[in-house]
Amino acid sequence: MNRILLLEDHERLAVLMSKGLASSGIVVDTFERIDHAWLALQQVPYQAMVLDRGVPDGDGLELLQRLRASGNNIPCLVLTARNALHDRVTGLEAGADDYLSKPFAMEELVARVKALLRRPVACLPLDPVAGDLRLQPSANLLWCGAHSQLLAQAELQVLLVLMRKPGETLRHNLLEAAAWGFEAVTPNALDVVLHRIRKKLQLLGSKQQISNVRGVGYALCTKKAP
Repeated sequence: MNRILLLEDHERLAVLMSKGLASSGIVVDTFERIDHAWLALQQVPYQAMVLDRGVPDGDGLELLQRLRASGNNIPCLVLTARNALHDRVTGLEAGADDYLSKPFAMEELVARVKALLRRPVACLPLDPVAGDLRLQPSANLLWCGAHSQLLAQAELQVLLVLMRKPGETLRHNLLEAAAWGFEAVTPNALDVVLHRIRKKLQLLGSKQQISNVRGVGYALCTKKAP
């Protein structure tokens, strides 16, 4: 399932957009402020984002410019009520991949977001590799040599983050956000997912393991030789 970030401070419009995208299998995390959206983008591997230009703490393009300056190439659609040519040019020059003026038809928004989701993000590997593991997100499969295990969506999202930063200790809340965005989950939801991943690593005979660094977080690393 695809997950995108929406920066939009108009509550009713944000709800309508979320519902329209959800009907096409796209999960939306909505934020009203640039600083909140920036924090979320550091924690969740979103597949695309939709930005409104006019939000309470500035112009949505400020967020886009910060992301591009940091090397983040996440596909981006910019929304605006401004129809002037120079506003469209400004958005594209800031790093936007597409532009949609308000008011718009929901069908067009969904079609444009789907088009963005078909664009690979250049800065991230499509099938990340860590040690003897290879992740195939398009099929929800984890491979070790010629053997594979089917992953649930939450398991896939957690492994995506761990395998893109092998050996790095990642905090509990970051892994939760990767799996479920900012939805409310039970306190032990991540523990259950990690337990299932560990069992699948054992079934595959992998030399990789998920280590718990007490009080800090979790890391994917190679087992030490006995």
